[in-house]
This record gives sequence, structure tokens and C-alpha cells, in this order.
Amino acid sequence: MAYHLPRLLIIPGLNDSGPAHWQSWLQRQHRDARRVVQRDFSQPDLARWAERIHSTVQSAGEGPWLAVAHSFGALALARYLADHGGETIQQALLVAPADPDRFGLAELLPQGRLPITTQLIASTNDPWMDPATALRWARRWGAHHRNLGKVGHINAESGFGPFPLAQRWVEWHRARAAAEQRHENASFQEWSFGY
Repeated sequence: MAYHLPRLLIIPGLNDSGPAHWQSWLQRQHRDARRVVQRDFSQPDLARWAERIHSTVQSAGEGPWLAVAHSFGALALARYLADHGGETIQQALLVAPADPDRFGLAELLPQGRLPITTQLIASTNDPWMDPATALRWARRWGAHHRNLGKVGHINAESGFGPFPLAQRWVEWHRARAAAEQRHENASFQEWSFGY
């Protein structure tokens, strides 16, 4: 019986996430992870970035996926979800999203609930999005909101090499998917132990 646990999809922000960044650390923890590589990480083009998420998922083959996005990558993921729904991505973790108003593209983002369960992680002193704006977008998207306090942009520069919270999020969702699939695929003999 084949189980298809969700794979990890890493979606970096502007200028990519270097080797010391927690996204790179998280990717190294999961051999089946895929990273969305933009043609130009210095150009914040929302439509192109969202399309690159789509092409990465399509070329990687079988899903489902757990998407972990950072900064501008979180905005690109929201746009991708508005365009493609939750057809292959099951859950999303948006870490320190960039403020869309800084790029003049708030109207290009979904204005209502995202089609999948989403968690948005923010900080009280993120230079890319203030906490009130992060909370407003989390509510708009129907995302669970968590503020980690004064931790900056939650990147390597603010001290985030390893990021155990993201790793626990991935592990929890993979374990939950495994339990659900085990339950759905159990044979009659496996369930008959109670009789």
C-alpha cells in the first residue's frame, strides 16, 4: 500500500535564502524537499514568482506539498493559491511576509480566505511588515497568526539559522498525514484486533 506523505516546498524571498538561512537549514532536513528557484531573485515580480511556484510543483511530480514561504515568497505563494487553489499544496507556513504595499501590489493579492490551512508567523520589529499589518493580512487570509516578539525579519541576519518551529510544523503535518493515510488504508484484519 503506497503512502504519499506531503513533501516540503521551500519558497524563498527576495535575494533567495543563503546557506545560513533557516529555509536552507530546513531544506537540508528533508531529502525530498524542493526549492522554488526564481529566474531573478532581485526582481519582485508577483505574477512571475507565482508562476514559478506552479512550474516547480508541476515539474516535481507527485504531491501533496507543505509550503514554507518567507518574505516576498509568502506573497507569491498567496498569489499562487489565488490562481490555483489548494490542488497540490495542502498547508502553508508564511514566515515574515513582506508588506505588499511596499511593492504596490496589495490589490493583486487575495482579499479573502486562502483555500488551504495557513499559519502566518510575524514579529513585532520586522522591518518588512509591521505587526498590525501582519495581523490584518492573517485575518484577511483566514490564517492562524503567531507573533514571535522582537525577532526582526526572521532570517539569518536576525539570528535564524536553524528554526525548530518550522521543523516542528513540517513534522507535525507529515505525522498527521501519515496517521490519516494509515487509518484510510488499514485492512479489515488490522481493524479486527478489537473484536
